[in-house]
Amino acid sequence: MRPLILLAICAAAILSAGCAGYHLGPVNPGVVAGDKSIQIVPFNSQTLQPRLGEAVTQALRERMQTDGTYHLATGGPGDVVVTGVITDYHREGVSFLRTDISTAENYRVVITAHVTARDRATGRVLLDKKVKGYTLVQAGTDLADADRQSSPLLAEDLARNIAELLTEGAW
Repeated sequence: MRPLILLAICAAAILSAGCAGYHLGPVNPGVVAGDKSIQIVPFNSQTLQPRLGEAVTQALRERMQTDGTYHLATGGPGDVVVTGVITDYHREGVSFLRTDISTAENYRVVITAHVTARDRATGRVLLDKKVKGYTLVQAGTDLADADRQSSPLLAEDLARNIAELLTEGAW
């Protein structure tokens, strides 16, 4: 009986030691969830892709609302102001046709945005970074249609990466 109790105590000690570094709450210790508001200024696009800035702005707003670390400032200025410029949009061939090795069948579409987040009260720059997002596209017969259909997925991936940087405080 005594070895069984000793074994149970050792097992409990080992299991609780595994959770020693875990804590509940936001990852960024400087931000209390819902304490500050965030204003997302519409992203500008320097690419030839139509309506890409609007898609990224909308996806980032939705992502920040879902996350809950900041509440979205809709009626007035926010405590944190996020601005961004989409600087690059390009396709990379991932797989090619068996009959023609120069024709890509599937693409990886990559978008790059320069994102800046600034504290409105102090003017301190919280984030100033180039952020990338990507998605995979099967070209099929109409590459323009494939690009148009992949735009929301691309915007969501970029928004997820930006939101992660803002909420986790990896500045």
